[in-house]
Amino acid sequence: MKPVPHTTSLRRAPVQRRSAERLTRILDACADLLDEVGYDALSTRAVALRAGVPIGSVYRFFGNKRAMADALAQRNLERYTERVTERLKESGAEGWRTAVDAVLDEYLAMKRTAPGFSLVDFGNQIPIGSGHAEPNIRVADRLTDLLSGYLAREPDEDLRRTFLIAVETADALVHLAFRVAPEGDEKVIGETRELLRAYLARVLD
Repeated sequence: MKPVPHTTSLRRAPVQRRSAERLTRILDACADLLDEVGYDALSTRAVALRAGVPIGSVYRFFGNKRAMADALAQRNLERYTERVTERLKESGAEGWRTAVDAVLDEYLAMKRTAPGFSLVDFGNQIPIGSGHAEPNIRVADRLTDLLSGYLAREPDEDLRRTFLIAVETADALVHLAFRVAPEGDEKVIGETRELLRAYLARVLD
């Protein structure tokens, strides 16, 4: 089992394996309940019950459900980064178009299958953070650091701004696709892919 990354949402980071496993169960329960009851009806008590832990264990890590949702969003970003990295390794990706396809495809896959992701994703659906902690800035920074090597570009401010614009655009259009159809409207997704390629071609080619 991979450890849950330390996040600013945690009151205290788990040190022992048993504590890390308990935190994982809490976040898994939070994700499942988000799909079942939504954010407004989510409660720390229900999460504790679903996770099979005392309510005190939830409060040991989180002050409230928003902090719990933020930790889930950050875990989603860690898992997303791992998925994109693995996809690029498996494909032996060369060139930015292949890399961008991996970035979009893995986001769509998590949107369709990861528990709680449709409500929390990386924190955009339940706004958390501000300034440089804003969810899309987190994502853009992570992608810049991850993909700069594939692009043979320095991860400078120009590249970060480029990826932030791409992330903001993709975020808005993917959410539109899932409003149009439960599994994501393929035509909207196709247009999103073409729009991203056209924009990035101007900057990266």
